[in-house]
Parts: sequence; structure tokens; C-alpha cells
Amino acid sequence: MTEHGTTAIEPTSENIRDWLQGRVAHYIDEPKDAVDAKAPLADYGLDSVYAFALCGDIEDTLGVTIEPTLIWDVENLVDLTDRILELVAEQPQR
Repeated sequence: MTEHGTTAIEPTSENIRDWLQGRVAHYIDEPKDAVDAKAPLADYGLDSVYAFALCGDIEDTLGVTIEPTLIWDVENLVDLTDRILELVAEQPQR
């Protein structure tokens, strides 16, 4: 558990992408299978409130801080996963 009470995940590409698909599915109120990791994020109609919430979820779960603009700067969840992995790698080892 992290300090915010959410469960941390092992920061692998597959785990992060799967987790992100679940979070986006939650926000758009659709089954996780309906979220294609390679589809443009804009296709899901996430507004700025959800972008901020997703950034908070990422920080709570993975311990990295991202700016909400990153959500709009990446093409899809695959690209977002790659960027998150870069940020995780840059974190000092605990």
C-alpha cells in the first residue's frame, strides 16, 4: 500500500498499461476491454477533470508525479506507459 491507501503495482510496461486501461475504463464508465491502448486518448473524451484525476492516480499508485498536460501530449496509453516508465526509472531507489 502507498501512503495514500492505494495499492502499488509492479512498474512493468504490461502492468502499467493494463492498470491505465482500467483507470480510463472507470472514468468513461465502460468495460476495460473497451479501451484500446493504441487508440488516441482523445477518442475517449477525457476532460481536464479526468486528466487531473488520472495524474493523481498515477502518483498514488506509481509514486511519480506527472503534469496533466502529459495526458494530452501523448498519443495513446502505450505512449503514456512508456513515459511513465521513464519517470519511474528516474526516481531514486528506495
